Amino acid sequence: MQVQGNVFRYGDNVDTDVIIPARYLNTADHKELAAHCMEDLDSTFVTKVQKGDIIVADRNFGCGSSREHAPIAIKESGVSCVIARSFARIFYRNAINIGLPILECAEAVEHIKAGDIVEVDFDSGTITNVTSGKRFESEPFPAFMQQLIVSGGLAAFMAKEAR
Repeated sequence: MQVQGNVFRYGDNVDTDVIIPARYLNTADHKELAAHCMEDLDSTFVTKVQKGDIIVADRNFGCGSSREHAPIAIKESGVSCVIARSFARIFYRNAINIGLPILECAEAVEHIKAGDIVEVDFDSGTITNVTSGKRFESEPFPAFMQQLIVSGGLAAFMAKEAR
């Protein structure tokens, strides 16, 4: 599986409260959550993000509360992948459980800027900065995790398996 998109670039400690502010947690509507994704950190995000775009961030992305709303808001906004130096552990699990691909690759983060076009090959773990021509290697997802993501998350995977 491959994705390609425009990069939105963020720093360290992007917490779940700025990914989806708590004042919007009274809805389970994924589109409503996406409409407020990143608004306290980047008020232009929701007006600029396109299907397939990629978030690149520094350390500890998704720290804070353990809400599933954060990766849901990111995925529903159209983001195809998040690349970071590191992820908060619970965010990592929640992202995989809802089918949002995430990759840790410090070298890629160092060399990717906002507005770059990046391609990710999940089978090989290769991250290519199409803008600069630089390639980076991350750990590819194991096959079972790729199946979860392609299925749309754990619940969708389990429903498919039950049929």
